[in-house]
Amino acid sequence: MKEYDIAVFLSVFNEMLGPLLWVLVLTAAVVTVGLIAVVIRDRSISGRRIARAEIAGVVGGIAAVFLMQAVTHSSFRDVGGAIDLLLVIAIWLAGTVVTTLLVYLAQSLRRERSA
Repeated sequence: MKEYDIAVFLSVFNEMLGPLLWVLVLTAAVVTVGLIAVVIRDRSISGRRIARAEIAGVVGGIAAVFLMQAVTHSSFRDVGGAIDLLLVIAIWLAGTVVTTLLVYLAQSLRRERSA
């Protein structure tokens, strides 16, 4: 495979995850739009909220790795080469980022309701 084609990656992820792929993509899109709206509303990012969100993000990254292992019916013994390790790291990073953004957004919206 000399050229990367986004359609190939989309097909592979769709085959692996099925409808869960679209739930995850929609969740990421909604969280991103919500986070942009919160940052525009607050005109800043709260250091305390982002620190708590980053701690939760680590847990979300670990959950993402275990979710992918469950979906693909694999284990850590199946990680055989450098590209496999890079994929595990990429999955962890994606789970961490999305969970961090989701927790930050939830904290910001909860603050708005209580205020």
